Amino acid sequence: MRSRLEAFLAANKHFRGKGPLCVALVVTDHARAMGLPLNPEKLVTSGEGQVLGLGKGKVQAILARHGITRVLAEEGGRTSRGSMGNMRAYVAFLNQTHAEAGTIDLDAVERFWVDLVQAFFARKPFTLRLDESLGLRAMIRHLLAQAEARQKATPGATLQGTMLQHLVGAKLDLVLGPGKIQHHGANQNDASEGRHGDFEIGDVAFHVSTAPGEALIRKCQANLASGRRPVIVTTAKGAATAEGLASNAEIADRLELLEIEQFLATNIHELGLFESKQRRVKIEELIARYNELISEHETDPSLRIDIPRKR
Repeated sequence: MRSRLEAFLAANKHFRGKGPLCVALVVTDHARAMGLPLNPEKLVTSGEGQVLGLGKGKVQAILARHGITRVLAEEGGRTSRGSMGNMRAYVAFLNQTHAEAGTIDLDAVERFWVDLVQAFFARKPFTLRLDESLGLRAMIRHLLAQAEARQKATPGATLQGTMLQHLVGAKLDLVLGPGKIQHHGANQNDASEGRHGDFEIGDVAFHVSTAPGEALIRKCQANLASGRRPVIVTTAKGAATAEGLASNAEIADRLELLEIEQFLATNIHELGLFESKQRRVKIEELIARYNELISEHETDPSLRIDIPRKR
């Protein structure tokens, strides 16, 4: 059975992500309760169109059977994009395996997915190397490139966007002091919570995005209509896109568009009083605060950033 599961995983690499892992655990549990073959239509909630039973409580109850208490996903994968398609793909795999093999050891199947959950928790964090031969912008660029590379290997993940949001949050805490702004998980919807952006300071609404689109520009227009000043913080590539969209919407002159590398590097230089030793201190403070925010608001510990110590 394990070889079949490994083949399924090889063909569906995104199942190593926390959302698909939640789906696999819950559907495996349904197979134990309902028997095989499963009817995928019976695993869809009425009205909401979500996977039946997919939520934090169910997922954590399954993990608890294996002595795991860490939270895999705050929403239990319920809000992850593609959960319905992942459920149908996994159900088709289980049904086909059952038809060919006759019986399936569902305890072994569950153990397979639990092992992947443990591997997910054990993933190494990102690394920020303080190379004095590089400028701060280059160091930040290399850090973001790590997140982008890992994201490409995990379809559906938004690692770079999550990193951006909490780096910006950490930077604002360094400037203003902790407790002055509210922080949220990267997957929390600001509009549904009555927020006007990812961060709000005075009359300024910060929007952090790796891929600004028309929806974000509409949020900026809403900010302006309500007397707020929108600020977009994005990547160099995202800045070019946002500039064009803002121009099309005729609000380019009314919002601030900041590129993340410059946004962080400038403040680190200023906070470090343009001194080499203090620059390193401020970088370490930034990353320390970032790691605190990851621990408080995200469930993926591999989003943490390590700074290797000099030997």
